[in-house]
Amino acid sequence: MTAGSISIPRRFNGPLENGQGGYSAGIAAGLLGGAVEVTLRRPVPLDTDLAMVREDDASLALLDGDTRVIEARSAPELRVDVPPAVAPSEAREASAGYRGLDEGPFSQCFVCGLAREDAFGVFAGEVERREVVASPWTPPPWTAGNGGDVLPEFVWAVLDCPTFFAAYIGEEPPMSVLGRLTARIDAPARAGEEHVVMAWPLEADGRKRLAGAALLSREGEPLAVARALMIEPRES
Repeated sequence: MTAGSISIPRRFNGPLENGQGGYSAGIAAGLLGGAVEVTLRRPVPLDTDLAMVREDDASLALLDGDTRVIEARSAPELRVDVPPAVAPSEAREASAGYRGLDEGPFSQCFVCGLAREDAFGVFAGEVERREVVASPWTPPPWTAGNGGDVLPEFVWAVLDCPTFFAAYIGEEPPMSVLGRLTARIDAPARAGEEHVVMAWPLEADGRKRLAGAALLSREGEPLAVARALMIEPRES
């Protein structure tokens, strides 16, 4: 059953011409609430009305014409074992080793793009002597709702980018895209307060990589957790 439409604004891109995966997934997840598994079937078009279709099993899909772009379903079974917290000072040190590029398809990402002045600055680098990447993040005021809590889609957004660098710790990262993000928000993040985003590798299977992520309060409390599946495109 079609129930309205949504559009991903151009300013919330990951690759220059497509929606940032975590943000786009978070928008879809917000239509269900709770822990949600979101699968990205196609690159998410920007400034495009995507029809929202409610499925019989209480899942939903977002369609661009007849093309299924995003699928979302509740994931109450989500479990994420978060490693020991990274302190803000450690995250700031790790961020200095960020391996993102200032040119290329992701250099203008609104979360982690080095070539974008208004990016969130989530530059996750490797934490010394640990198999973890981390970055500080202070959410700007405009990311919050009326009560000062950061809107869920921005939490999903910052849980996305660090997982790429976690999945390829110690390796030269290839081109890889987010295929699925499953996340749960357990407590609110507050705009204007420093947080830590951390991510760690879980599994590798051919072209697929799995990584975990968490958004922490300054005191190290996990506020949100996620599991991300990244897929390396097939060689043409």
